[in-house]
Amino acid sequence: MIDKLEPKKLGLLGSLYVTQFLPIAFFLQALPAFLRQSGASLATIGLIYTVALPWLLKFIWSPLIDRYGWTRWGHYRFWIICLQSLTALILVISAFLDVQNDFVVLFVCLFVIGFLAATQDIATDALAVSLLDERERGIGNGVQIAGNFLGAIVGGGGMLILLDRIGWTASVLLMALCTVLALIPTLQYEERGREKGNFIQNSKLKKSYFKTLTNFFRRPEMGGWLSIVLLYMTGSELATTMFQPLLVDIGLSIAQIGWLMGVAGLCAGLVGGLVGGLSIQPLGRKRSLMLFGLLQAIAVATYIIPAMGVTSLPVLYAIAIGFRFTNGLAITALSTVMMDKSEPQTAGTDYTIQNSISAIGSRGASAFSGFIAGAIGYVGFFIVCIALSLFGVAIVVKVFQASNRQTTVTTNTR
Repeated sequence: MIDKLEPKKLGLLGSLYVTQFLPIAFFLQALPAFLRQSGASLATIGLIYTVALPWLLKFIWSPLIDRYGWTRWGHYRFWIICLQSLTALILVISAFLDVQNDFVVLFVCLFVIGFLAATQDIATDALAVSLLDERERGIGNGVQIAGNFLGAIVGGGGMLILLDRIGWTASVLLMALCTVLALIPTLQYEERGREKGNFIQNSKLKKSYFKTLTNFFRRPEMGGWLSIVLLYMTGSELATTMFQPLLVDIGLSIAQIGWLMGVAGLCAGLVGGLVGGLSIQPLGRKRSLMLFGLLQAIAVATYIIPAMGVTSLPVLYAIAIGFRFTNGLAITALSTVMMDKSEPQTAGTDYTIQNSISAIGSRGASAFSGFIAGAIGYVGFFIVCIALSLFGVAIVVKVFQASNRQTTVTTNTR
């Protein structure tokens, strides 16, 4: 039986994950095109991508989010309210800046927003760990992944359309308003275990900063699990980096690629996240990782079709939709188990460490994608990506072990 997620939890998680991803998608997808249209140099546009740096390094300050909080508001709820409010405020300031004449100030604002969003992600993931019981985590993470894809759709394609129609100031002010309105579910939620008090150290967390950061790696069987985290998404992420250049090389226009990847593909990823979330509990964690990873490898294999010269738009749409759908399935399964491996009292640190390791594995490999594709061609490159995807599944088969708590719950529900 598939467990349902309470509407209140659904609304809270959905609003948090969409909102925190919205500005990042805007800065990384819509803003570069808008700046280029406004006459900005490629070097200037390249600086925009540094706003994603805090997302790779957020594990460094994650123990501080676990350790300190205003307990009167709820430990993680306090952080979310403050960080989201600050994000809205800086968006308002950014709205009244000139994108060309005030670029240095704008860049500082964007970097701060990137830092705030990355820090909010720590608190949001930690809140989700305590909010969801074991049987709810599949659909809960499905909502998370769907929220991320929806944020990418609205913040990327949607905001680019608004920029073209109503201009910079009105578009960014509208995004700030959406950020404020998305706080309503958080303000209505009362965090479990709330205590009366002030901004204090979490009394249940006795570990030092460094012990909190390193204790995660000392747990039994953690080495095997982290090898899965590192490699599970590497093949698919590597393939993605070269698919868009391939589409350009076979003659698609920027507009066609935008509809193909930015609309159809992301919508399929959203659906994949929800379907994956609903499937994880009845399938079980290990079978979900294996099945979804295998489907993802098959989807990567379809990239060979356009690499061999097939340029039919219906075929390309089917390939893009299939890939993003299976990508949504796989990310949801991985995120669910990452949540299982996180202890409630250090959830922000535990989950963030895993998230950073996954990002380092996939993005680190992606840095070499151009060299590999240039050396062996698109077909050879995608074959390497298929092999990496299958290797990720093989590691799951060999070393994955569910947490004791999750195993108990699964046994009791069958």
